[in-house]
Amino acid sequence: MAIKTWIQGENGNRASVERWGDEESARRSLERLTGCSGCSDCSDCSDCSGCYRCSGCYRCSGCSDCSDCSDCSDCSGCYRCSGCYRCSDCSDCSGCYRCSGCYRCSGCSDCSGCYRCSGKKGPLEVPAIENIHKKIYEAVLVPNALDMGSFHKCETTHCRAGWAIHLAGKDGYALEQKTNSVFAAMQIYKKSGFTISPARFFDSDEEALEDMRKLAQ
Repeated sequence: MAIKTWIQGENGNRASVERWGDEESARRSLERLTGCSGCSDCSDCSDCSGCYRCSGCYRCSGCSDCSDCSDCSDCSGCYRCSGCYRCSDCSDCSGCYRCSGCYRCSGCSDCSGCYRCSGKKGPLEVPAIENIHKKIYEAVLVPNALDMGSFHKCETTHCRAGWAIHLAGKDGYALEQKTNSVFAAMQIYKKSGFTISPARFFDSDEEALEDMRKLAQ
C-alpha cells in the first residue's frame, strides 16, 4: 500500500495530497468540513454533528453521532454506516447501496424501508401526514403541547418527533413500536414529503418551535 502524505487540519481531521492532487486542494477540502473530528479525506460535509473517524465521505448532510464511517457518498441522517452510497436515514448499516429508510441492515442493495435485513428486502409500513408542517405546528401551538424532553409526555404533550408519530395515528405508533421513536418520526416526515435531520428532534423547545414555524409558513 502506498504511503500517503497527510495534511493536518483542525480537530484532528486530515486530507491526503494523493487524494486531492496537491497540497493546496487538500487544505481547501479541510476548510469545508463542519463539526467533524478525526475524519480523513472527507469533502463538502454540511451541518454534521458529532462525526468521528469518518473516511472518504462526500456531501453528507445532517449526520448525527456517526462513528467509523467509510466511503459514504450523498448520505443523509446516517448512523454508524459503512460503505454506504446515496443512502438516507440509515442506522447501524454495513455495505448498503442506494438504500432508503434502513435500520440495522447489512449488504442491502436498492432497498426501501428495510428493517434488520441482511441482503434482502423487508418493507415497513410507513404512514404519511398531509400538510405535515402545518399540522404539527398547529398542534404544538396549544399551551403545554410541546415538550422536547419527552417523546410522549402524555396524550396531549409530545416532542416534535412524538407529534409526528401521534398525528400519524395507530400506524405511526405501530412503526414506533417496531423500530424506535426517532426512526419512526424520520420515516413519517420522509413519507410526507420532507427529509428531516434527526438532530432536529433534540433541539430546545424554542429552537424546535421556530424551525416548525418557518416550515409551516
